[in-house]
Amino acid sequence: MNPSPRSTAIIGSGIVGLAHAWAAARAGDQVTVFERSDKARGASVRNFGMFWPIGQTPPNLATALRSGELWRELSSALRITARPCGSVCVVDHDDEAAVLEEFSRHAPDLGYSCELWTREKTETRCPGVRPGVAKAALFSPTETNLDPREALAALPLYLSEKFDVRFHWRCPVTQVVPGKLQTAGGSRHRFDRVFICSGHDLETLFPEVLAASPLRLCKLQMMRTVRQPSGWSLGPMLSSGLTLRHYDSFSICPTIAAVKSRIARDSPELDQYGIHVMASQDRDGALVLGDSHEYGGDIEVFDKSIIDSLILRELRKLFDFPDWSIAERWHGIYAKHPTAPIFRAEPLPGIHIATGTGGSGMTLSFGLAEDFLLSTPTPA
Repeated sequence: MNPSPRSTAIIGSGIVGLAHAWAAARAGDQVTVFERSDKARGASVRNFGMFWPIGQTPPNLATALRSGELWRELSSALRITARPCGSVCVVDHDDEAAVLEEFSRHAPDLGYSCELWTREKTETRCPGVRPGVAKAALFSPTETNLDPREALAALPLYLSEKFDVRFHWRCPVTQVVPGKLQTAGGSRHRFDRVFICSGHDLETLFPEVLAASPLRLCKLQMMRTVRQPSGWSLGPMLSSGLTLRHYDSFSICPTIAAVKSRIARDSPELDQYGIHVMASQDRDGALVLGDSHEYGGDIEVFDKSIIDSLILRELRKLFDFPDWSIAERWHGIYAKHPTAPIFRAEPLPGIHIATGTGGSGMTLSFGLAEDFLLSTPTPA
């Protein structure tokens, strides 16, 4: 007689929650997802849609690349937008060019695939780059342009149809104890294990555990242009030299110190709001632009027009898009661990907290979930 499948509950339908749901379902579990809203509305649908291994530190690179394999499998099954276009970091300062050159020398030994480009090659391959501006550029082929709104809408349907994952929408979970949980409506459900993947909500479930953790909240402001005319294509996703001080992967380069020092001296407003600039393109041809980083007590309900102005100022220094008209502005808030790719805790037997992927949720979640789910035993 075959034993009953392990029952697993997932709280939260953002990318971390859905990644854990998919990994558990693939392992043979009977999975149920609880989501307080009618659909995913948090940071997972408010990002660039960038699968971005080049930004991961060497210890996390293998997880990112495995996530890429899973994204390719999933995007094929879901028939969602997934452009394996790569990325190009375009720089216009000599100190930034020195970082790219140094990183490209060490990259092969660390597992990164990248190529240093000249100004001419950059302008040929990237139609959005201003002529005569680039000092150098770093091309990485591993990045994929996704559409988070499309992906987060399609994933639940796929999991439901393919793996019989059950979804409870508009169903906040208010209490979790070993073996069972209770919803705000008063219903009780029994499970072998529960994964709490509730994003930046650090107050509802096990607030004492999350308050004692090193997690901190981060707010980002972003924009979307109108659809670019005549089928214009961005090509690879773009970033600037400001990005070098944001992603820890470039911290292996001693030359990054000069970049950080110059920006702090000449453009302190960029450090004040944590601004670095990037651009991707959604499935309809609009450009997604950003972004900023405000932490902890600096986070306010109201967005700052100065941040949007600074983002656009820095983008225009390097890039020239056909239509800069802004169609949408928004912000997202996520939880971030200062050193680890994710925060995990087991406050009670069989109850697992998984959050704090920061801005790397789209890049790391599938690999992180697969590794953890397959290695976690069912509680006795």
